Amino acid sequence: MRPENSSLWQGGWYQAAHALASPHCDARPAGAQVDLLVVHSISLPPGQYGGGDVAALFLGTLDCTAHPYYERLRGLRVSAHFFVRRDGALVQFVDCDQRAWHAGASCYRGRSHCNDDSIGIELEGLEGEVFEAAQYGTLVQLSHALAQRYPIAHIAGHEHIAPGRKADPGAAFDWVQFQSRLGLPSIQFPLR
Repeated sequence: MRPENSSLWQGGWYQAAHALASPHCDARPAGAQVDLLVVHSISLPPGQYGGGDVAALFLGTLDCTAHPYYERLRGLRVSAHFFVRRDGALVQFVDCDQRAWHAGASCYRGRSHCNDDSIGIELEGLEGEVFEAAQYGTLVQLSHALAQRYPIAHIAGHEHIAPGRKADPGAAFDWVQFQSRLGLPSIQFPLR
């Protein structure tokens, strides 16, 4: 971990985000070096935006009777470090020094168990649907802040760390725009 800018961070909590602490996290393994950002997409119900159900899922409070789709989520214990809403608003669920449960069975840059040494960022969206300019702006700002605090060397999508099992953020996510706006040439992006 690099020295933190006290105006941006309080421990592993990013001060520009609204904090909602998820119980779905645990300690990173000894020696884990956080060098990967994983970009995801999620909406609940799928394709519907603006509600509180994604937060409820990550907090373990989702009412699984509220929508037929939710029955398949019953008992699921998942989280991400961050959630970027369609309007660019940022919510943090897990201290970045802790392991969030976002990647599942995964492998990238020759390492498996990507939860161990990654930070998960969920964008409110659906595979195949375009993401909002405000979301890219927040994602770029957050990625810069994370790269100042952690030795981030790689950024990938869930689809890249769990190919065949996951497809998010999907073909509509503009990796070229994101990489260009981020402007950190030392960070490796997935091959397109």
